[in-house]
Amino acid sequence: MNRKTLIAGAAMLVVGLAGGWALSQWRAGSAAHSEHTAAAPAPSASAAERKVLYWYDPMVPSQKFDKPGKSPFMDMMLVPKYADEADATAAPGVSVSPTAQQSLGLRVAVADKRALASSIDAVGTVMLNDRDVGILQARANGFVERVYARAPGDVIAAGTPIVDVLLPEWLAAQNEFLAIKATGDAALTAAARQRLVLLGMSEALIEQVAASGKPQAVQQLTAPIGGLIVELMVRQGMTVGMGMTLARINGLSTVWVEAAVPEAMAAGVAPGQKAEVRLPATPGQVITGRVTAVLPEANRDSRTLRVRVELPNPGLKLRAGMFAQVSLQGAAQGEAVTVPAESVVRTGRRTLVYLLDAPGRYRPVEVEVGPEIGERIVVRKGVEAGQQVVASGQFLIDSEATLQGVTARAASAPAAAAEHHVNGVVSEAAEGGTITLEHEPVPALKWPAMTMPFKLAEPGLAKGLKPGDKVHFSFRQQGDDAVITSIMKTGGKP
Repeated sequence: MNRKTLIAGAAMLVVGLAGGWALSQWRAGSAAHSEHTAAAPAPSASAAERKVLYWYDPMVPSQKFDKPGKSPFMDMMLVPKYADEADATAAPGVSVSPTAQQSLGLRVAVADKRALASSIDAVGTVMLNDRDVGILQARANGFVERVYARAPGDVIAAGTPIVDVLLPEWLAAQNEFLAIKATGDAALTAAARQRLVLLGMSEALIEQVAASGKPQAVQQLTAPIGGLIVELMVRQGMTVGMGMTLARINGLSTVWVEAAVPEAMAAGVAPGQKAEVRLPATPGQVITGRVTAVLPEANRDSRTLRVRVELPNPGLKLRAGMFAQVSLQGAAQGEAVTVPAESVVRTGRRTLVYLLDAPGRYRPVEVEVGPEIGERIVVRKGVEAGQQVVASGQFLIDSEATLQGVTARAASAPAAAAEHHVNGVVSEAAEGGTITLEHEPVPALKWPAMTMPFKLAEPGLAKGLKPGDKVHFSFRQQGDDAVITSIMKTGGKP
């Protein structure tokens, strides 16, 4: 027991020594940290030296206040604007550092003017020409004596035999015609001959009966046109009635290509328009045709119009069901500003692009877009030729702009265009096209009385004014700037 007690006591002594050493090291480190902290300059000291020009609401940056507090417009505190800061409220925009630009993969493209050729590309399917159809019918009641070796899907030439039909009514009429002809009465013979014509007999058959003197009771029905047998509704031994359809044949000399054109491009398609068709079955070959019809009903699911193009089919190489690429060519419509189609951001309420204002700074602009030309899209309003737009990574910039309220400020900026008339006192003389005034409240803008800088529409407007002068001035908002349009010295009280 004494030995065990001795060992336990030695262990406790070792633990105590180790704990004391660790405590001393911690205290030494704390002291060194305290000395370093005391020696380091307080960040608040430098912050206190910064000059505050005014306070503003980030959501309404054009309205400035001379005291801190809560925004009268939003449930948030006003933000100070320091003299050493860049004028971030001069125009709504998002700043992106070069490092962030590389990580986001930002890419800009130049808006340029291009000729509008109103070319529309679409996909389509080859179809049979339903205007080129031949119908084979029985012209009298009868019985099918023979059906030739034909089947739906066969391609036949015009005049190919299809079926032999026994027509008892024709047999009786032909016998009557031969009997009257034998009497030598020309008038009666002509009347009997006319009856054969009215029964549907061809002139060739009547001449054959008259020349041979024998009736032709069995009629051979042949294909009225060459093409594809679409339907064959006759079999040997059938009874057929007058007017019954025996076969339907579709011509193949021309075919249709039915293209699906987005309804947004419907205005650029019209009958008679030239079309160029390319098919995988005929690589390297361009077949030229014309638009014959724009069908009046749109597809409710795909929101496309059916445009019918008629093409020649030499060699019968074009077959129904083939896939086709259709390019509809229109007349030139002048020039228009275009940007890459991927640069356009559609928010549901507005259509935006982001312009490059300065290196690393991007500004949202609402645009009015037109048709797409290949990989570019026409911009009718909002962007001018030569401006640079964000073509890649714009959705990330748009997300950041939304979080910062930049898009909301950009949308509301053009709304304030009215002119306001206010009294004030010159606080700082005009310098560099800007004058600082202490003005009375502006109820129309919900501005309280405060001191703020105004831009001058013309530098000479404030000539002769000095601090302390009472003035009456008119201003209007241009973007985020308050621009004085007129100012005059008065003796009134502001």
